[in-house]
Amino acid sequence: METRKAQSLMKPAVLNDRTNKIFSYVEAYNSMEVGKMTADFDDKIVFLNIMNGEKTMELQGVEQFQKQAIDALSYFSERHQTIETVIHSIDSTEISISYRAIAAMDFANGLKKGDKITLKGKSVFEFSADGKIIRLTDIA
Repeated sequence: METRKAQSLMKPAVLNDRTNKIFSYVEAYNSMEVGKMTADFDDKIVFLNIMNGEKTMELQGVEQFQKQAIDALSYFSERHQTIETVIHSIDSTEISISYRAIAAMDFANGLKKGDKITLKGKSVFEFSADGKIIRLTDIA
């Protein structure tokens, strides 16, 4: 049974569908369109942000994610993720990204308005059997 599940999930159509959803998410992220970012999310999405090995945020549900994403729009005057690699596994797809942004405000960590941010990271998208994104983990 597990082998059959792996074979069905790893078909090109499924992998292409996942890839298209992830690229659409990143495109919407870059253009700051929160509604489009969450178009393929399950209503009970779990979002985790991990920075330097520590969990800095955990959200549950599409409403919490959208609220946080809307709040975050004011943090940066511009932001851009570039997908560098895509790695598929049975229930998830991992992308490595390069990220750049310009701070739109002063932050408590010493980052000042106008400062440029560049970093490398990865995002892991986990999918339900029907192709919805059920978990997103951002790691930097």
